[in-house]
Amino acid sequence: MAIEVRIPTILRTYTDGEKAVEGNGDTLAALFADLETRHTGIEARIVDEGKLRRFVNVYLNDEDVRFLDGIDTKLTDGDSVTILPAVAGGMV
Repeated sequence: MAIEVRIPTILRTYTDGEKAVEGNGDTLAALFADLETRHTGIEARIVDEGKLRRFVNVYLNDEDVRFLDGIDTKLTDGDSVTILPAVAGGMV
């Protein structure tokens, strides 16, 4: 099962600069574990204690997975996963 994973600039050091990589898994958790086998260190930047990190947004085919089943969201062949760091800040 091939899943395209779009990687944000901040995490591309783990993917040798690649903007998108291919992964496999029937859930997001399995997909991130699969990515870790080829891109050591990336999983820890996305997942913490079995949950998505607070300041990381993940979209499955343009849907926020926090409104689906989070890290247990099911995947199917041909899905597209986008990882985006949350952006905060501004002037006070």
